[in-house]
Amino acid sequence: MLRLLAGDSVELLSRELGLPVFKLEQWRQKAEAALDGALKERDADAAEDGQLAAALRRVGELSMENELLRSRMERPGPLGRRRSR
Repeated sequence: MLRLLAGDSVELLSRELGLPVFKLEQWRQKAEAALDGALKERDADAAEDGQLAAALRRVGELSMENELLRSRMERPGPLGRRRSR
């Protein structure tokens, strides 16, 4: 099969292996379809990985903002907590 995908002659392989040409052509079509499917799946995985990385970055940014706001609330001043008198 690898020789067929590499470009060897279908007729030559048919004679060497004792298989009909149509069977080799069927196998090649199935192999090409499987390769196409695997490549599309890999592209989808890469896109999902990028989206996940962006989401994790955003979660990190929001966590930092929350920590900064919490620390500002602990200090006296306009954003600090008011004590009851």
